[in-house]
Amino acid sequence: MAVKNAMTADFLRSAYGGESMAHMRYLIWGDIAEKENMPNIGRLFRAIAYAEWAHADNHFRVLGEMKGDFTVAAGGVFGVGKTAENLEGARNGELHEVNQMYPVYLETARFQNEKDAERAFRYALEAEKIHADLFEQARKQALQGKDMEIGDIYICPVCGFTTAGEVPDTCPVCGAKKDKFKKF
Repeated sequence: MAVKNAMTADFLRSAYGGESMAHMRYLIWGDIAEKENMPNIGRLFRAIAYAEWAHADNHFRVLGEMKGDFTVAAGGVFGVGKTAENLEGARNGELHEVNQMYPVYLETARFQNEKDAERAFRYALEAEKIHADLFEQARKQALQGKDMEIGDIYICPVCGFTTAGEVPDTCPVCGAKKDKFKKF
């Protein structure tokens, strides 16, 4: 995997930075949810943090042998609040990726014929749609002072696809087998 185009490489680095920050932010916000007696929302944050790790891992690996020091510009939600506020920040961050960031990155990778980058961006885009929805469901409960009712959460380690309840036999995004999914 070698990226040939500078713009796609810049987008991969930016996406890596954003996904890395989301991973850490969700772990922190998960701890806050736990302290606020919302363990299921805490578990949701930790599960999606793992999906964000998978996205960062994909972006980093696509960059392959491109070594060097780079300044990485990546958007990120900062701040610590109550769980409902943190969920709103999480949802807004995911929606930014769904509506703004990943569509541009994906089309650029397609235009520049960067197949590995295209795949990594598509994987992330599809998962982020689910994450935004789950965060919104959780936010509605947290606004009422309630924990989210949710069963087991499963994350595909290949693409970050996220599902609650039953795990599919194969990932609908990347085709990974059921036994690969991580359970939260």
